[in-house]
Amino acid sequence: MSLNPIRPWRNIDRRKSRQIMVGSVPVGGDAPISVQTMTNTDTTDVRATIAQIQAAADAGADIVRVSTPDEASTKALREIVRESPVPIVADIHFHYKRAIEAAAAGAACLRINPGNIGSAERVREVVKAAKDHGCSIRIGVNAGSLERHLLDKYGEPCPDAMVESGLDHIKLLQDNDFHEFKISCKASDVFLAATAYQMLAEATDAPIHLGITEAGGLVSGTVKSAVGLGNLLWMGLGDTIRVSLSADPVQEVKVGFEILKSLGLRTRGVQIISCPSCARQGFDVIKTVEALEERLEHIKTPMSLSIIGCVVNGPGEALMTDIGFTGGGAGHGMVYVAGRQSHRMSNAQMIEHIVELVEKRAAEIETEAANQTDDEALSTARTGA
Repeated sequence: MSLNPIRPWRNIDRRKSRQIMVGSVPVGGDAPISVQTMTNTDTTDVRATIAQIQAAADAGADIVRVSTPDEASTKALREIVRESPVPIVADIHFHYKRAIEAAAAGAACLRINPGNIGSAERVREVVKAAKDHGCSIRIGVNAGSLERHLLDKYGEPCPDAMVESGLDHIKLLQDNDFHEFKISCKASDVFLAATAYQMLAEATDAPIHLGITEAGGLVSGTVKSAVGLGNLLWMGLGDTIRVSLSADPVQEVKVGFEILKSLGLRTRGVQIISCPSCARQGFDVIKTVEALEERLEHIKTPMSLSIIGCVVNGPGEALMTDIGFTGGGAGHGMVYVAGRQSHRMSNAQMIEHIVELVEKRAAEIETEAANQTDDEALSTARTGA
């Protein structure tokens, strides 16, 4: 299998939470932390919305949220759900009837905001629809849309107000004998969100959806999300995440996975370890990495690849990766396989060669995993365990 085993000092002790189902995806408990995104197409443009969902799923999204602001959107949702490769969360604001319609249309989960969904009676009607159609619910608290009485009480959005909003809504769902829910308490301020999430985690065992809302553009939003979500995940909090970027939803998925991969919480695809490059580089590291990232996007098997421009750190990094290439001299570098020196390769042929090696190794890992599964099944059949 892949190198880089988990060591004791790298382990994250995840918070124990209840597990719910969002369609076919388990959230909470010992399930992997799922990655979400949200479409930004007009939901009534069914073809465009489905295409965006498919692109997100191809990038690794486990769950996709779709906004349903009007009746035309909930009507379109039925076909979207039918053709989606992943569970769909219907995003509900202001009008509780949209939630009822979305549940009937096949949404796997309803995202409702306590601050603007309406009265307790309306929430009860949403709960009934969720029960009738097998939906889960996400309680989506947002610092920017807290209930008026909480703003009057606390004077401004603050962690106490956000957590009180969430707990009030949890009680409302539980009073209606509904327990298939998860909860989020998002803010665009990292400190506000992080504090609220920590308080929330101590107050409930519900699965937690992590997010730094309205984080910004691709670069600034990625940094803010990595800081905010990364610290919470490191503390063991979070059962599902969404990186909120003013960017293509596919980028949200990629950033989400990179955050999880950096903490050893998910393994998917090729993790490239590369140097920033300097005057010592024996080849153009930046262009090489850009090319390899694009060429290896189709690989889903967890693998590590080191691309280092010179022999200062290159050999050491290559010893810890499945495949590596270290720059040398005279237009050639050294290829490493399974942490060992294997052969020299010209810089000009290196990209094609590495792609071939990665694809070959990915196929081997998949075969090894399949054989192991077959062996376990055979052993179970023989013992009757």
